[in-house]
Amino acid sequence: MACNASKTNLLRAIAKRGYATCPRPVGDTAAINVNVLDNKLVVATADASVPVTRVSIVLRAGARHEAYDTLGASHMLRLAGSMSTQNSTAFAIARHIQQVGGTLISWGDRELVGYTVETTSDNVETGLCYLQDLVQPAFKPWELKDNTKTLLNQLDAVSTKERAIELVHKAAFRRGLGNSIYIPRFQLGKLSNESLLHYVASNYSPSSAAVVGVGIDNNTLSGFAQTLNFPSGGGSAGKSEASYFGGDARKDTAGHRAVVAVAGEGGAASNHKEALAFAILEQAVGAGAATKRGNSAGLFGEAVSCAGDAPVQFRALNASYSDSGLFGFVVAADGKEIGKAVDFLARALKSGAVSDKDVARGKALLKARVMGKHSSDGGLIKQMGRQAALTRTVLDANTLIGAIDGISLQQVQAAAKKVAGSKLSVGAIGHLANVPYASDLA
Repeated sequence: MACNASKTNLLRAIAKRGYATCPRPVGDTAAINVNVLDNKLVVATADASVPVTRVSIVLRAGARHEAYDTLGASHMLRLAGSMSTQNSTAFAIARHIQQVGGTLISWGDRELVGYTVETTSDNVETGLCYLQDLVQPAFKPWELKDNTKTLLNQLDAVSTKERAIELVHKAAFRRGLGNSIYIPRFQLGKLSNESLLHYVASNYSPSSAAVVGVGIDNNTLSGFAQTLNFPSGGGSAGKSEASYFGGDARKDTAGHRAVVAVAGEGGAASNHKEALAFAILEQAVGAGAATKRGNSAGLFGEAVSCAGDAPVQFRALNASYSDSGLFGFVVAADGKEIGKAVDFLARALKSGAVSDKDVARGKALLKARVMGKHSSDGGLIKQMGRQAALTRTVLDANTLIGAIDGISLQQVQAAAKKVAGSKLSVGAIGHLANVPYASDLA
C-alpha cells in the first residue's frame, strides 16, 4: 500500500520542483539521432531537458486505413492503452506504471496511432516493459463491451469546431482521409474482437512504424526496438490513395450558433517544400492572434472586419498528410450572421493574394512555433514521432528553420493559387439556414 506521507502537500511540492529543474531554455533545441534497423523500423532519439524519459511507439494505423466495416477501429486502438494485451492485463499495466510515477498516453489522427510512456530516467525499464506489449493488443470481448460507455462519452465531448473539421474532411475526400478519427455511433458495440485483431495484423509492421525517445540513449532504444514482436500479419494492408473531390457535408442542430469549415486542396507532407509553403501561408493569412487578446493580422483578419460588426471567431485550417492536404478556415458565429463572414473569408481564400510582407510575418510566426515545440520535451517527441513514421527521417529544429528561410515568395504564392484554383469543400454544423453551399462559393 502506498505511504500516506507522500500525499502531503509539502512532499508533493518538493517532488514537483525537483523534476522541474534545469529546463531547456527557449530556443535551445536537442540534437536528434536517427537510425533504421534491419527490419526497416525507424529509431530516433533526442536529449531531454528534465530527468524524465519519454518513449513513443508510432504506427501508421490511423483512420484513413479503415474500411467501411472497420470504421472506428483506430479510435479503439487509442483506447487499447487502457486495455489488456496478450501478455499483460489492463490492471497490471496501470498499476506497475503508476507505481514508478509514470504515465501512459495514447493518441492518434487520420494517419497515425501512437503510445507514449513517461517515467523518471531510473524507471524507464518498467515503462518499456509494458509499452512493448501494446503492439499486441488482445481486445477481450468483455473489455470492448465495458468501453462502449467510454466511447459514447468521448463522442459527446467532441466540440462543434472539431465536428466541422471532420465534416469538411468527409466532403473533401469521402473515404480514406475522409474517415472520421472518431468511431461512428452506428458502430458502437459492433466492432468484434476478430475484426480489430485483423485490423491490427494488417497495419502493424516494422516498416510502417517508428520508435522515438527523448532522454534515452540511442543504443538502448535501438535494443528495445529490436525486441518488439509485431503481429504475424506483417502489415499487409495498403494505404488508400487520397483523392480530392470537394463538396458539402452539413448537419443541422438546435441552437442559434453555427460552425463552418471551408477548405481547398492543400499540400502533401511528402512534398517538403510545398508543405512548408502552406505552413507559412497558414500563419500569413491569419492562424490566430500572435498576442493575447490581440487581433489576427493577415488576409482573413481583414476579410472578417469587412463582414460587419457581429462577433466572429475564426482561424486558418492547414492539414497536411503524407499524400494530400486541406487548406482553408474555420469560422464560428451566430447562425443568422455567419453567412456573410463565410462569404468574405471564402473570397479572400479564392483570391490567392499574399504579399511579401505577409510572407515575412508568416515565416517569423512559423519559426517561433517550431522553436516552441522543439524546446519542450513533450512537444518534441510528438513531432519526432510524426516525422519518423511518415517520412522515415527526422529533421531537427535548425534544419527546419533553414528550410523555412529557403521558401520563396513565389512558392507561397503558388500554394495560395493552388487553393484558389481547387474546388472548395464545406463542412458545417449548427444553425445552417444562412450558410452557403460549396457551389455558391466557387
